Amino acid sequence: MSTSAKVAWGPALLPGGGARFCLWAPDVSTLSLRTPKGDLPMQSQADGWFALETDAVPVGGAYAFVLPDGFAVPDPAARAQMGDVHGPSKLVDPQAFRFSPFKARPWSETIIYEMHVGTFTPEGTFRAAMERLPHLADLGVTAVELMPLAQFGGNRGWGYDGVLLYAPHNTYGTPDDVKAFVEAAHSHGLMVFLDVVYNHFGPDGNYLGKYASAFFDEERHTPWGAAIAFQNAAVRSFFVENPLYWLREFNLDGLRFDAIDHVRDPSPQPILNEMARRIREEFSRPIHLHTEDERNIVSLHPYVGGRPLLFTGEWNDDYHNVIHPIATGDNEGYYQDFVDRPWHKLARALAEGFVFQGEPSNSHDGEPRGVPSAGQPINAFVAFNQNHDQVGNRAFGERLIALTDKDLLTALTAMLLLSPQTPLLWMGEEWGETNPFCFFCDFKGDLADAVRKGRRNEFAKFDAFIDPEKRDDIPDPNAPETFTASQLDWTKPDSAEGAAWLSLYRHLIGRRQAVIAPRLEGIGPNAGQIVHVGEGTAEVTWRLADQSTLHMSANLTADVAGTVPQGNLVAAVAGGALVEDPRPAPFSVVVKHRSS
Repeated sequence: MSTSAKVAWGPALLPGGGARFCLWAPDVSTLSLRTPKGDLPMQSQADGWFALETDAVPVGGAYAFVLPDGFAVPDPAARAQMGDVHGPSKLVDPQAFRFSPFKARPWSETIIYEMHVGTFTPEGTFRAAMERLPHLADLGVTAVELMPLAQFGGNRGWGYDGVLLYAPHNTYGTPDDVKAFVEAAHSHGLMVFLDVVYNHFGPDGNYLGKYASAFFDEERHTPWGAAIAFQNAAVRSFFVENPLYWLREFNLDGLRFDAIDHVRDPSPQPILNEMARRIREEFSRPIHLHTEDERNIVSLHPYVGGRPLLFTGEWNDDYHNVIHPIATGDNEGYYQDFVDRPWHKLARALAEGFVFQGEPSNSHDGEPRGVPSAGQPINAFVAFNQNHDQVGNRAFGERLIALTDKDLLTALTAMLLLSPQTPLLWMGEEWGETNPFCFFCDFKGDLADAVRKGRRNEFAKFDAFIDPEKRDDIPDPNAPETFTASQLDWTKPDSAEGAAWLSLYRHLIGRRQAVIAPRLEGIGPNAGQIVHVGEGTAEVTWRLADQSTLHMSANLTADVAGTVPQGNLVAAVAGGALVEDPRPAPFSVVVKHRSS
């Protein structure tokens, strides 16, 4: 067939049969395509591209690119792999799966359930996870957020070291299995979001440097290695097309962009802005985009008339970082910024989103951090009591339930679910899961040794691990038992304690969806106001979109303190349980609603 073709990342099936294969490989002079029928020379195109149209690779067949020295590499934009990241890629038919219509839910209704597919069920697959979707629908969450799926080295991992950013990790299933999961989630009224990583490639299986060294900017670095050269046209197209691909091919409802403070682009139009604009231009259906960004900025989240122009929301780490020391007493690392005047910071986090809005931060070498955030829609902030990072980045992966008492945790749960901020739950917390979620991976040889050593040395600055022998107790990330210990225990929801936690979560979520969510669409700026802050207490009000008022009074101490606001009761907890007749009490959160 023809050897001259339009170049673009990834294979494309041709209407008349066969497929087009392309690769940007500016560092080599020749390139071949390895097919079941032998190696075929590819045609050199302009600007470092190579292309070939051929029927030598059937759908489901293997292919790879062969460099001049005979070394074969997978397609960096492969839609699937035959096996691991080091072997050949698989040609798939992206149209083989047909989706049913689904009307996406508005952001105002969003309650996120973060899931790691590999540990969500004992099987660790999408097909197994599908069987558990009725549990999530019954719980009342409205969106499943999948940790990254891009194929990474080995079988086990969090997904943040992906190297083939267009290929779903095949330990979890095939691309069609991912689509079947999305289809099943939609049938239960659940949206599906995907966590995507554009700040680096993983260390195992990234072969781009062998034929396209210009993919990286060696003068700029991230915590994980050389920065990506987004200003290069070919590199830029690889990344701009990636979120469009995931949304298009898998019928997703949104994306979470990981650690965007490390996505740095000197181009006139920064790549994140371009990604968001392209998504908004292409899709008429609602697409919810949210970011993780340590800088506490709001420039990527402009709203006009209550609608997001670029990104919809941002993970509010400050919210977690202030409630965690209150709950646990932790005061090291980044928590050091939140132990001084914690109740004022808690009230500010509830009312305005960010705690740090330009103040100096000790964990950032005393430099100012953040910008004023009260002007953002309050539900643009994604709040959480725990997530994969805050649990998994602890030495032993302890969940919050293992670090605090039930009465306080119940109050914090009510605070999270009844605040107008968009709540995120970490899988299993709804039944009081106590199994840890550890950092795990599946590297071999020297890389495994380096990761194990590096992981343990990360904790050397903490008092509990100054002694090197104590660090030896930290689980080995590469050990299979570290992974299996992190799996959810699906017998616990049936226990008396698990059922009690589930009842609490269902009630609070139900009250949120009945009273709060319908009044969030189009909520205006500066909605939150701090009413009162005391020692262990905070009161906050929010002006909702219909001009009614939501009032939260929280007492996170073992003493009788605080007030009971006026209005109609939304929900209240005290002493570790739901209460119908709220009054000042230990470990209480009372939320009431007043019409305008």
